[in-house]
Amino acid sequence: MTEGKDPVVLKRKLYDRLLEWKNKSRGTSALMIDGARRVGKSYLCRQFAENEYESYIMIDFGNAPVEILDLFAYDSSNLDLFFAKLSAFYSTLLHKRSSVIIFDEVQQYPRARQLIKYLVEDGRYDYIETGSLIRIRKNVQDIIIPSEEEHVEMFPLDLEEFLWALGDFATMPLVRSCFNNRAPLGQALHRKVMNDFRQYVIVGGMPQAVLAYLRNKEFESVDAVKRQIITLYRNDVSKFAAGYEDKVIAVFDGIPGQLSKKEKKYRLSSISKEARFRNFEDSFIWLHEAMIVNTSLNATDPHVGLALSADKATQKCYMADTGLLITLAFMDKPFVENELYRAVLFDRLEINEGMIMENAVAQMLRTQGHKLYFYSRNDPNNRANHMEIDFLITEERKIAPIEVKSGNYRSHSSLDKFRKKFSKSLGSSYILYTNDVMVKDGIVHLPLYMAMLL
Repeated sequence: MTEGKDPVVLKRKLYDRLLEWKNKSRGTSALMIDGARRVGKSYLCRQFAENEYESYIMIDFGNAPVEILDLFAYDSSNLDLFFAKLSAFYSTLLHKRSSVIIFDEVQQYPRARQLIKYLVEDGRYDYIETGSLIRIRKNVQDIIIPSEEEHVEMFPLDLEEFLWALGDFATMPLVRSCFNNRAPLGQALHRKVMNDFRQYVIVGGMPQAVLAYLRNKEFESVDAVKRQIITLYRNDVSKFAAGYEDKVIAVFDGIPGQLSKKEKKYRLSSISKEARFRNFEDSFIWLHEAMIVNTSLNATDPHVGLALSADKATQKCYMADTGLLITLAFMDKPFVENELYRAVLFDRLEINEGMIMENAVAQMLRTQGHKLYFYSRNDPNNRANHMEIDFLITEERKIAPIEVKSGNYRSHSSLDKFRKKFSKSLGSSYILYTNDVMVKDGIVHLPLYMAMLL
């Protein structure tokens, strides 16, 4: 993000987590912020450092001068000299226990990450690291991961953060109260929040896209920003997935097509008739660990637990940001031909475009800390045994099935069969749709935007 050119300060919930770490750790651990590229890590760290410390130094290892790299390579054994040179280079006075040093994009220079153990042990300053692609094997294979790191994930802006950016701090507390009480919002307020939600889905939660929308309140400039981010991701694949980059790109480019199908499981046959999961598994892992996608696995036997019965070969692949999905779906066409913008904004999504709302739900659940699972059972001998449940989460050690529906849906046969089959392990059952809160037949019906509260 370009510093100093946008008057709007994006308020992020992760700021409070950073403050909690600072107050509790008091220099006994470093904080690692893991997130996709352009998700706002550097912006947040700079904002936090300026507000909470007497001084700070931010080292961008994506563009660090050779003098700084040499400092880590040759002078780190003498920390007095190391800090003196660092302070002089950045013309910043460091204050014991009142300054923070930020290692930005530390995956570009793993040696600095390994040094964290000794810097924390020294205890003079606080340390925050940011990383994209931080879990990619190439970026950690030659270092010992320091145990002194606390790890947090950063996601695109959620709906509440998006509303904050629009200057609306009143809506979500009321929505949260209605959710907790299972009470309808009322027609006028529900319509207002659904309109806000549609704007959010179109723009997405990438900070640059949000700022572009705030500047002009039109979608063409937003789409241009999102195209730049997608191009950046594709370039990262070429750089960090060397040797199998073509397979990663093929999986990535195929996401919109896979999600547009009625059954949204990723079919490798769409890439090649000879494609097999064992040959593409690393590609799915790469995209997931880069936090570009949210992977959902088929939990084949929820009785024994979601993770224990997860079938990695049967998975759905959602974009981590729904705004990026909308742009990716029409990446080969100009903005004016992207029908999804109008379809989402005017609530005219056809069944094959319902992928947008299901992707948005996946994004909201993942941001809430849920790992993503679904349930799929296909019995070719007895159609009555066929079941498809969009999402499974756990609530107080119980399974909570979630179905994503259109507002005028007529039945939920899969959910009924699932509730009967797994009744002993079941907690609440949810349908997420475009209408207001309603509890009917033991199923909690929630508007789509309440997925962020589950």
